[in-house]
Parts: sequence; structure tokens; C-alpha cells
Amino acid sequence: MKTQNIITVKPQGYCGGVLKAIEVAKKTRIQYPDQKITILGNLVHNQYVKKALQSYSIDTIENKNKTRYELLDEISEGIVIFTAHGVSPKVYEKAKEKGLILVDASCPFVLQTQKIVKQYLDEDYTIFYIGKNKHPEAESIYTMSKNVYLIEPKKEIPNVDTNKIFVTNQTTMSIYELKDTFDQIKQLYPSAIFHDEICNATRVRQQAILDLENVDCLIVVGDPTSNNTQKLVDIGKKAGIPDVFSIQTVEDIDKKDFEPYSTIAITSGASTPTYLTNQVKDYLSQDIEKPKIRIQEIL
Repeated sequence: MKTQNIITVKPQGYCGGVLKAIEVAKKTRIQYPDQKITILGNLVHNQYVKKALQSYSIDTIENKNKTRYELLDEISEGIVIFTAHGVSPKVYEKAKEKGLILVDASCPFVLQTQKIVKQYLDEDYTIFYIGKNKHPEAESIYTMSKNVYLIEPKKEIPNVDTNKIFVTNQTTMSIYELKDTFDQIKQLYPSAIFHDEICNATRVRQQAILDLENVDCLIVVGDPTSNNTQKLVDIGKKAGIPDVFSIQTVEDIDKKDFEPYSTIAITSGASTPTYLTNQVKDYLSQDIEKPKIRIQEIL
């Protein structure tokens, strides 16, 4: 069997916002040992984190066909935790009116984008927000006002009758997609104000893939619902890596399928537990059987 080079791409895995959100959830259980705790949507986009939180008796309600505002109807008591993706001011107000105890695990970078958007709305600007439809982070912005337009990459730019346009974006976009969309808007609205809000964690993880050399295979570990994970897959393909695989866990791969590759790079999304990525690396680089996933090891 030929020698393989397994590269662990750095940085990868949990970003600061995800770490904060998980710590907030765990501390909330410690602070309120007997209270019912419900997370409004997935705390972070990883189903194994969701399962691990269940072991702390922390429930999650999620419905891709409902907004956070609509989902809130399903929580009638106890504590509600707002996820790392943030929520709109309307959700805050509704939760208060319901008499719930509010715990906010929003990522600071998401809160920063919300603050900037609100400032420009207060100055009567029209907002062009580049993001993914129905993604909770984007939803927290485009539901703020009728003057916020959601723009998805490679889709039509809105036609508005104003020169006061402020353009910003979801923090987990692809750096290539964002540049292309910014350029399209600049052609139509040369006086628009642009503010790149891709967070540093997203940017450096994408750049780390672009900096790879002589790699013939990239494995991206993460949940399929994670936008930042899927953007890492897109960047890998954009970088010209011959084969790019998107997997959730070690259970999704067979070691024999990777024998033809000389150099394999492994990275993971910002909401992917290091434990899951290490299992993939260990399985491919060591002479071991495929490891089992132990939920108690996730958090």
C-alpha cells in the first residue's frame, strides 16, 4: 500500500461564535437546573451538536418552512435560547410578550451586521443584503424592514428608485460569490455604499483551502445544512482540487475509496465538532477499524 500524506487544514472547525453559543447553552442549564429550555432553531448547523444538547435536557425546535417568529408560537414556557445566527427585533419583542426568559447566543459578528443595517435603515437607506433565502442569519436581517432586499448570488439585482443604497452580506458567504455580486451591483448602482461583512473565521478558513498546494483530494466535514461548510466545498472546487468530498462523519466514507490519492487534505465547517473531524483523520491515517460516534464526546 502506497504512503499517503494526510494534511489537516488550519484553521478549521469551531469558530468563536459557535464556541460561545455552545457555552451559553451549557451554562444556561447549570444556572436553571429545573427549567424547561428550548432553542429556537438549531443552535448551530450540526445535527450531532443538537443530539449532544439533548443529553443536557435542552430541546430544539426547527422547521425549515417556518420563520423564527412563527416557530416561537411553539414555545409557551420556560427559557428560549436564540441561536448563533441571531434573530430580528420582532422575535425579541414577541418572546418578551410571551413571558419567556430570553437567552441570546447570537454570534457577535452577526449582531454587528444587524447594528450596521439598522443604522442605515434609520438614515432612510434601502438595504441590499446578500445572503441565502430562509437561512436564519439572513432571515434576522431581511425581516427587519420592507426596505431590506435579499439578494442571492447569481440572481437578479432588484430595480429600486433611489440612490441611497447600502449593500452588505451574510457573514458566511463565499469570498468569490460576494465579489461577483458586489461587482454586479456596482455596475447598476455606482453610488451605493458597500460593507463586506464576511467574518474573519469564514475568510481564513476559505483562504486556507486556496493556499493548499499539490493536493489531489479534499474532505470537508460538516452538516449539509451548514452554509459555511458548503462554501468550503465550493472554494475547494474553485481552487482546482481534483476531488472534493462533503461528508458529515466518518460513517460516510470507506477507506478503500481513498487509496488512489497521494495527498488528502481534511477541513471542517465552523459548526463541526473537532471530535468528528479527528475520527475521519484517524480512520484514514491509522490502521484502525472505522470508529463509532459517541454522542457524549461531542461537546
